[in-house]
Amino acid sequence: MDAQGRGRADDIDPADQWVLNPNTGEYELRLTPSAPQSAVPGPRRSPVRGAGGADGVIGGRAVNRTAAPGRAAPAAPGRDVPPPRRRRGVPEEPLPGRRGRRPVKKKSKGKKALLWTGGTMAFLLVAAAGGAYLYIEHLNGNITSVADDGASTGGFQKDKAINILLIGTDKRTGSGNEGYGDAGSVGHADTTILLHVSKDRTNATALSIPRDLITDIPDCPTTQEDGTQKVIPGTEGVRFNTSLGQDGRTPSCTMRTVTELTGVTPDNFMVADFNAVKTLTTAVGGVDVCLGKDIDDPDSHLNLKKGMQHISGETALAFVRTRHAVGFGGDLSRITLQQNFLSALMRKLKSNDTLTSPSKMIKLAEAGTKALTVDSQLDSITKLKDLGMELGKLNVKNLTFTTVPVIDNPAEKVKATVVVNPTSAPQVFDMIKNDVSFTEVKAEKKKEAAAVAARLKGTKADASEVRVQIMNGGAEAGSAQAELEYLQNSEGVLKSENAGNAPAELTKTTLEYAPDQADQARRLADILGLSGSAMKPGESVTNSQGLPTMTLTLGKDFKGAGVKLNSSSGATPEGVQKSTADKVECAK
Repeated sequence: MDAQGRGRADDIDPADQWVLNPNTGEYELRLTPSAPQSAVPGPRRSPVRGAGGADGVIGGRAVNRTAAPGRAAPAAPGRDVPPPRRRRGVPEEPLPGRRGRRPVKKKSKGKKALLWTGGTMAFLLVAAAGGAYLYIEHLNGNITSVADDGASTGGFQKDKAINILLIGTDKRTGSGNEGYGDAGSVGHADTTILLHVSKDRTNATALSIPRDLITDIPDCPTTQEDGTQKVIPGTEGVRFNTSLGQDGRTPSCTMRTVTELTGVTPDNFMVADFNAVKTLTTAVGGVDVCLGKDIDDPDSHLNLKKGMQHISGETALAFVRTRHAVGFGGDLSRITLQQNFLSALMRKLKSNDTLTSPSKMIKLAEAGTKALTVDSQLDSITKLKDLGMELGKLNVKNLTFTTVPVIDNPAEKVKATVVVNPTSAPQVFDMIKNDVSFTEVKAEKKKEAAAVAARLKGTKADASEVRVQIMNGGAEAGSAQAELEYLQNSEGVLKSENAGNAPAELTKTTLEYAPDQADQARRLADILGLSGSAMKPGESVTNSQGLPTMTLTLGKDFKGAGVKLNSSSGATPEGVQKSTADKVECAK
């Protein structure tokens, strides 16, 4: 369906029908006296994007766009809008020009802005794949849903970390998009971002997955148009973008591919097409991006001068699709532009003139939901609102954009694809799985981190002087003995012994030492890859010979003898590209 073809009914702006109720702090729909006040029907399903025209297709079924019976008709233009029905216990509002009882104190601007924040963050984060959603029941009819086919966790939960898969397709749907993407494309996973939001909602990571990444696509149980199940066979060593559209694969196949690639199972997915970038940037009034050089790209039709530029609509779409004129001219360069664009969009959406404007927020949501498809576990107003409120707790300075670490495909003479970097990618995946932030969150945490890091600074004793007892506190059986042999035979830590099992299991490996053993502790931490937080200054203990010793307790994070223990320390792996949404980055 043409996302630009769905809009206002009878020339009425939906934003004009929503008015702030000062007693509840929420916006309510006000209709004309002639509008029927029947019960609001259940959610209306929109067709899958790309069907073309007012009617569409969901999984091959024709879907009629006629309004559901009982839905309140839109107000006629020019009619006076009556005040909302007064609820029991709520004082009557005085008529204009008449002195009445003192009105109920309105919420502060800050609180009003907060009411919109949840929907705003859901809206702007979905924009990573091209769509959006705001908590307004009026917009529910714009949303399309497709089955998750059991590939998700069953939906996000408020008391856990959240993982949302955002997918942008290259399908040529919508007015003016005939020249974009591949002709006749079934809609591949052209832009894919795994959004991880921490359990405590203090930080988030948006992990871009290159479309030209060579990976394995698993078997995909997929719901067919008649409701039956069909397993689409998996393929090995193919481009990641073929996880959607190819051979009839649905977004649930992309979800399964991401799980196999990263080890992270998404809670939900959201999908959108080309029109999202155009409609969202137009609705918000454009965004400011920075160019480190003049760009004239005949392939994307982007022609902009160096410096700060204000873009929207077709120009914004050209910006996020440009790759030949920036960087190395490949998909990885385009990913950087997309991340720069999303940061700019988020900064605009978080600005006061946007957050405190109900009409602007409603127009943004109206534009966004027309290009949005969600999974069946997220297909309800309540769940979407709850997700928006959870995402709305984030601060943009703690949202990190990064990309799966990759290297050129060694099997190719002419480099066209990439493969996962076996050195740094596992560490990035582990950080997401273990809910580790890529950014420092609060000033207090920065001070604490500095103090902890100081434990690693200073002189280091020779390995032959390090005396340590090793205990198993949650690692696999035999780990203490294996680590002992590694330290003695490979690292020269000869004054070490196996002290058996620890009194209790630990999640993280720790090294306890007395103040006068700090130089020994630093040497052992360097050998093992221990972080400062794993080093625990304490009282002196003795070993089996009655000599003062340190205690190394292997926790559940222990990966094996000789394997460094810093994969989940919170330090970003060396060479991994990252940026935060609060800072302006210039495309080069």
